Amino acid sequence: MIEVNGLTKQYGSFQAVKGVSFSVGKDQVLGFLGPNGAGKTTIMKVLTGCHFPSSGNVLIDGFSAEEDREEIKQRIGYLPENVPIYGELTPWEYLGFISESRLIPKNKRRGNIDWALNRCGLSGVSHKRSETLSKGYRQRLGLAQAILHDPPILILDEPTTGLDPNQIIEIRKLITELGKSKTVILSTHILQEVEAVCSKVLILNEGSIAAQGTPDEIARSMKGSDSWELLLKAADRKSITAKIRALGKNAELSSIEDQGNQIYFVSIGFLDAKEDTLDGEKIFDWAVNASFKILSMQRKTMSIEDIFVKLTNEKS
Repeated sequence: MIEVNGLTKQYGSFQAVKGVSFSVGKDQVLGFLGPNGAGKTTIMKVLTGCHFPSSGNVLIDGFSAEEDREEIKQRIGYLPENVPIYGELTPWEYLGFISESRLIPKNKRRGNIDWALNRCGLSGVSHKRSETLSKGYRQRLGLAQAILHDPPILILDEPTTGLDPNQIIEIRKLITELGKSKTVILSTHILQEVEAVCSKVLILNEGSIAAQGTPDEIARSMKGSDSWELLLKAADRKSITAKIRALGKNAELSSIEDQGNQIYFVSIGFLDAKEDTLDGEKIFDWAVNASFKILSMQRKTMSIEDIFVKLTNEKS
């Protein structure tokens, strides 16, 4: 559905996006994750035809973002970070205005409006002035205008910003439902958002891609992505350090901490994340053969938060 190759965007002497390439298939939810100023919104504006790329190619369903802007706008629903809603209009009136702006045929407008209101849970407030609605309902109205023409692609910029926890849960559920039948690109800097709704992740930092793939794929590609944490009773610290190599060349003693009374907290990681040799049974046998008493043992994997912090700190 979406193919981006070598995209750059220049604002005067400032390069906001630097050679970004990625693809998104049908019925996928791709999360743009990155700190403020990473280039997420700029890329979205290029995808929606609001900005021209400085260089590179962007294809939306086979159409060029630079040459076929009208075709692209018919295929995309866009929710900007600040939803342009007119407070004096009711949701019904607002969507009526949007349907005219999108040139939806008159004989289809009522059906499209009813469908969008129902899909976004707005039927009960459709005749209230928009300025009287809660922020959660206004955000739903922003989503309703994005899906009004039933586009196959949705691009959502920070859709849960400023919402309370209950409203966030509601919007995430709605995005998850929409992602079952549409291609969705979701921009956020909220790490839990990605874990909750996204099937793939693209981590941006300073206009470049730091990593892309599923969280598991990204974690497996990184050194130290998995580790085992053990609480061991041993004679002394040196005995643990001396025997760690018995686990093999890929074993790395990430940390060791004295817990008192000859009890040590030990973290053992991978030297090469692609060679998953440190399974639980091997770790257990190593400790027993070394005459260590295992008080606790737990496998730790990198969370999306760990990945984000590691990648953005390395790139900055």
